[in-house]
Amino acid sequence: MVFVTLFLVISAAIIGPSIVVAVIGHATIKALARNPSCSPVLLMGMIVILIFNQAIVITSLLVFFQVFNKF
Repeated sequence: MVFVTLFLVISAAIIGPSIVVAVIGHATIKALARNPSCSPVLLMGMIVILIFNQAIVITSLLVFFQVFNKF
């Protein structure tokens, strides 16, 4: 049962950020298609969002390894 929980948590830690990156990429491409002249602003916003996304992933993995450190 513990290994099922480990699998689910690791899967959520991998699939969640992947979905966020895909949604951000899709929204950025749509915005660039509408207004190509605003690419520097969109790029900066996209980079900031991706940095926060990766910070959340790293934090969740650190918490995961602290909780399940006996395995």
